[in-house]
Amino acid sequence: MSDSDTNRETELPPSEMPVRIVLIEDHVILRDGLRSLLGLESDFEVVGEADSCDSGLVVVKDVSPDIVITDIGLPGRSGLTLIPEIKELNKEIKVLVLTAHCTDEYVRAALESGADGYVLKDASREELMTGIRTVMQGQQYFSTPVTSRVVSGFLGTGGNRSSKTGSKITPRETEVLTLIASAYSTKEIARKLELSVKTVEKHRSNLMRKLGLRSTAAVTLYAVRNNYLSADIDPNAK
Repeated sequence: MSDSDTNRETELPPSEMPVRIVLIEDHVILRDGLRSLLGLESDFEVVGEADSCDSGLVVVKDVSPDIVITDIGLPGRSGLTLIPEIKELNKEIKVLVLTAHCTDEYVRAALESGADGYVLKDASREELMTGIRTVMQGQQYFSTPVTSRVVSGFLGTGGNRSSKTGSKITPRETEVLTLIASAYSTKEIARKLELSVKTVEKHRSNLMRKLGLRSTAAVTLYAVRNNYLSADIDPNAK
């Protein structure tokens, strides 16, 4: 028997191949726990891990998984910015958000970014496995608290979207907006833009007042909807 014949016999058909998963989570203990749980399932295989958006994108490029499980709150920038980048690499890759955030704004932003599912970190092991399998079948999956909101219609009645042209925020406020949505803290923004914390807080207050936003989640949603997260940061802006 030739080597090629042997290879054909040992290869599994696509329907029986394990689902190849990449985990993007900055908390090592949680990531280790997820890997262990997924390893108990014969139809799942963790093929890559990362602790940030940038390193995660590198891993996704290298291993081309079937599904990426990612948090929203990641160091450097929001996991929401990673979702469309993954879809741009390969639209067939599924993205399941696994997060502690269950606000209207975060759910909307994740779905608008292209997420295929949204599971909360307090979900049971069975629910997570169901979520992965459901998404891999081409359907969307939401944890129960999220599902109730979707069914009630809140995702389709989120109010009017603000436009960049009508917001009249300054270049410096735009920088602060972008950095807030990219998960930088006030102190980190102050250090990055070489401003005082008090000045950053003032810019933050002004831009949220102008845009009618009331929370960091709302800022993130606004930034995703209006493509601010692709903007370059100019530290010399006044």
